[in-house]
Amino acid sequence: MTSPDCRLAWQAMRDAALQRRVGLSDMIRVVVQWGHCSQAVGADDVHRRLAQLFQGRDDVAVVAAGCDGACFAATQVAVELPDGTARFFDRVAGDGDISEIVSAVDGGALDHVRLQGDLEAFFAVQHIALMEGIGSVDPVSLDEYVAGSGYMGLADALSMPPEAVIALVLEAGLLGRGGAYFPAALKWQAARRVNAARRHLVVNAEEGEPGVFKDRHLMEGNPHRIIEGAVIAAYAAGAGNVVIYINAEADLSADRMAAALEAAEAAGLATADVLGSGFDCALTIRRGAGGYVCGEETTLLNTVEGRRREPRLRPPFPTDAGLYGEPTVINNAETLANLPAILRGGARRFGSIGLNEARGTRLVSLSGAVRRPGLAEVPMGTTVREVIDLVGGGVPQGRAIGFAAVGGPSSGLLPASELDVPLRPGMLHASGVVMGAGGITVFDDRASPIQVAARLSQYNAAESCGKCTPCREGTPRIAEALGRLAAGEPGNSDLRDLQDLAEIVGAASLCGLGQMAGNPVTSLLHFYGDTLGIAANE
Repeated sequence: MTSPDCRLAWQAMRDAALQRRVGLSDMIRVVVQWGHCSQAVGADDVHRRLAQLFQGRDDVAVVAAGCDGACFAATQVAVELPDGTARFFDRVAGDGDISEIVSAVDGGALDHVRLQGDLEAFFAVQHIALMEGIGSVDPVSLDEYVAGSGYMGLADALSMPPEAVIALVLEAGLLGRGGAYFPAALKWQAARRVNAARRHLVVNAEEGEPGVFKDRHLMEGNPHRIIEGAVIAAYAAGAGNVVIYINAEADLSADRMAAALEAAEAAGLATADVLGSGFDCALTIRRGAGGYVCGEETTLLNTVEGRRREPRLRPPFPTDAGLYGEPTVINNAETLANLPAILRGGARRFGSIGLNEARGTRLVSLSGAVRRPGLAEVPMGTTVREVIDLVGGGVPQGRAIGFAAVGGPSSGLLPASELDVPLRPGMLHASGVVMGAGGITVFDDRASPIQVAARLSQYNAAESCGKCTPCREGTPRIAEALGRLAAGEPGNSDLRDLQDLAEIVGAASLCGLGQMAGNPVTSLLHFYGDTLGIAANE
């Protein structure tokens, strides 16, 4: 059942939200960017101290926002005045910084803005869409989200048949952002075609890869966008039950998602008869069972059901028999966060960004030896080098780029000479380097590619669930052989064994962890084989 009255119901909700916010327009807002990144340098303490200092003042509101992606500038604070002007502070830490913020609130002079040039350069080549508003809005405030046209995409989706929503998203060309880049709407279509009394949608926000932190930024900075996208996808797939699966260690993400979900449920946006459409949708949050392998979709399903954290044999695929044996769609959090804008702006607008074969933007977690580490949003097709040099500002002065680990532990290494590859689905390079979940970790010319490949392989070995023999036995042997190479004590057959192991483990493992575990080896041998005493094509 669909209803054109859904848009009217949403408009009434928005009008009420705008009315409630009228009285806030005369207040000074002190916005503290508090995410998992800035929390590591004391953002929670900065927020607490400012809240205490302005306690009792009815002209000042202290707001905890997410991080806008410029993690290198944390902790950031903005003082937004009623006349529309704002004063910005970065790397806020000590008493002097707090005093300057208090002075700015009371009309005092601002001495300096330390990183303004770096901040401008960081955002100059980005295309902000998913990250819009993050860092400046209260992430759990339903009124702020709705006032900015939040949940309008959901209202529009509910006003058309589910099949029309699927067709629109297929036309937009939205691919999954978890690493596999499968067309999102094809999953909904497949699940909908299965004759079943109940279907499920799982939001995969496990994000266990080291060096990847995009989903955390979205959950901490704009959780309502993910909730809206999840309900849209659930409606399209005919799924009345939604499980939001959040990493076991992502406490701040889970807290903000829970607060936003509570507000959405109270407003009738994530419950029975959503916006009067007749569509019933229940959302719950589940915490991950711990471990990188939990991001694999069938392992995730097992942990939700209380089973061991190990993958299932496929077929059947989750869209046929997933959670509790019923049709299940599993979409990444970033994937779903794209849906509100697609429903509001249309397929053509979304498709105008990026590549023909990979449309839209890509969130890139940039870390390591760069001047400006953080989370960047760039159009698909942006090169790795552009992300490192233009967004990240390159390596620190006096050093040169050695190589970059792209795509996390399931990908490989790209030397400085190969960084002009565009970000796109599938292989970035024939050596086995893939974009994966969008992590780029930069190493300067002092780092050893052998040691980095050894660390990646050690991680894969430690995170193997142990279910299938190729991964259980092969990944430790890869790690041991690379460890000997890194220590300068290779065995006589280590190089030959590494090539064979990478191929066998990749071909015979059950899930993506084992299937991709050989990629650090293959890229190492491809680019640095001569250094190791073996030809890349031997």
